[in-house]
Amino acid sequence: MRNITLISQSKVNMQIESEILQKCIDNDRTAMRMLYEYSFKKLMPVCMRYHKNEEDSRSSLNLGFIKIIDSIKKIDLEQLNFDAWSKRIMVNTLIDEYRKSSKIQSRELRKETEAEIDYHANSNINDAESNLGVETLMNMIKELPVMTQKVFNLSVMDGYSHKEIAEMLELSEGTSKWHLSNARKILKEKIEKVEKINKKLVI
Repeated sequence: MRNITLISQSKVNMQIESEILQKCIDNDRTAMRMLYEYSFKKLMPVCMRYHKNEEDSRSSLNLGFIKIIDSIKKIDLEQLNFDAWSKRIMVNTLIDEYRKSSKIQSRELRKETEAEIDYHANSNINDAESNLGVETLMNMIKELPVMTQKVFNLSVMDGYSHKEIAEMLELSEGTSKWHLSNARKILKEKIEKVEKINKKLVI
């Protein structure tokens, strides 16, 4: 019996909250396929931020989706914000993968003055995003050192606190703040370099 339809985008969230998720709990293959297609559009961009290629991103997405399906049975569907909930599972999956593939050395990095950390932590890249384009900025982020990129994504893109990031990546809060500061500093330098090149081209 196939009575699930995606008539319009406005109805997708409502259907997912009530009908599709319940049918996934009942192991309905059509519902699972529809949920996967919906989740792919929402979560693939998240995976791409943490990986340098599409193949690894898809692999992580599939692993995260399996966890989403397994976890649906344990939660109250009436109170569920699926988009926020599934994104958190996906981010946790990505971090777990990273921790398994790379033994993190918890050590203190060189200390910077509080003033320098605050300066770089508070620098704004929103204007740069509008001037350079999202794709260019995302490529710059992917070029950051691995741990620095993880911290930047978790903090700026996904809104985690330094306390949460420290627990997830097994760092001290101070080290997490340093990585965010370092990311801002590197991005600022890259942005300024591109802007100088663009300025010369215009002249």
